[in-house]
Amino acid sequence: MVLLIGCDNSSLVIDRLCDEAVKEDTVVMCFYFDFAARNEQSPVNMLGSLLRQLVSGQENIPEAVVQSFRERKRGIGGRGLQVSGVLEMLQTIAATKRTFICVDALDECVPAHRIVVLESLRQILRGSPNTRLFVTGRQQVRSEVEKRFGGATTFISIQPTEDGVVR
Repeated sequence: MVLLIGCDNSSLVIDRLCDEAVKEDTVVMCFYFDFAARNEQSPVNMLGSLLRQLVSGQENIPEAVVQSFRERKRGIGGRGLQVSGVLEMLQTIAATKRTFICVDALDECVPAHRIVVLESLRQILRGSPNTRLFVTGRQQVRSEVEKRFGGATTFISIQPTEDGVVR
């Protein structure tokens, strides 16, 4: 996992990953947290967005994922997916492909949701050895990331230069 601290250049990294993914059998999924949409950006919505991106790039969706979705849809009143169900489906597909998950502006995520998001991402990494995680956020999320991922994290701190601000 790479956590970029204090950065507004995440789109450059994501663009590069997407360019490389075209050349290889690689999947790139992205999610951008937005302060103005904090209440709508729940863990299940964030993970569901990643799942939609992952599934939309598949020629054949694994039968286990299709069955899991159908079973949950048949639940009481067609109840929506829960975090555990989305995680299961994400891991099923991500375990078979080289995958990059990019999460931008983690600091904009509601603190209570951030705990669930980080734990979910940790579970995805644990169950999908070909998956890499790229996260951006301000300095205040560093300790939370260290707590969840420990020594498996590379931190890169980017500080703006005066020339960059002027440009």
